[in-house]
Amino acid sequence: MSLDAQALDDYARQYYLAQIDDLDIEELQQALSMGPISRAVAGAERVLEMGYGTGLTVRELQARDVPIEVLEGSPLLVEEARRHHPGLVVHEGLFETYAPGPVYDAVLALHIAEHVDDPRSLFAHVATWLRPGGRFVVAVPNAESLHRRLAVAMGLQERLDSKSQRDVLLGHQRVYTLDWLRSDVEAAGLRVVDELGWFIKTVPNSMMADYDESLLRALFDVSAELPPRLLANIAVVAER
Repeated sequence: MSLDAQALDDYARQYYLAQIDDLDIEELQQALSMGPISRAVAGAERVLEMGYGTGLTVRELQARDVPIEVLEGSPLLVEEARRHHPGLVVHEGLFETYAPGPVYDAVLALHIAEHVDDPRSLFAHVATWLRPGGRFVVAVPNAESLHRRLAVAMGLQERLDSKSQRDVLLGHQRVYTLDWLRSDVEAAGLRVVDELGWFIKTVPNSMMADYDESLLRALFDVSAELPPRLLANIAVVAER
């Protein structure tokens, strides 16, 4: 999608400010993932989140005393962020043109890379925001997740990285494998120091609508016992 303020406002209305059927499932996964995400940036004195979304990340990280700031290109979401989080530092602007210099100890790009036109170029730009030794955490949906493997085996999906109807709805331009994600981050001159993954997913979100929350939480907890490349979400942690 074209990454201008109007397009970002339109997307915000369609997803973050609307009642999407599976949003509660995604929000729970994201909330639970804030444990490993916060540990990946432990000790950072200044952390930037790329995009505000529903505000869940800000809320969860502030509760963990992570010194979070937000960069958001949608004027609607900038207003939401400032209204719901008085005192939060919110930078209004597009990722591609933001140029603070090397001032951050950590930058979070959580479910951003699957949306943008040129991830490698963006990652190289983000690297200029990091102090030497600063960390970049990039999380995306996983093309090699168990539910996609099953879809291919059943003939419901041609390839692991084929875009589903949900991918199209959300404006995903690609579905990453762990190796692909790692390659894009390393192409920006960053050194990958860790790989993360979370949530066991064997069926699409639409088929989990009636799952009890205790089951969803268990699928997250048990996922720590499996390799990241089998899980619904993957992330790499890289250093400048």
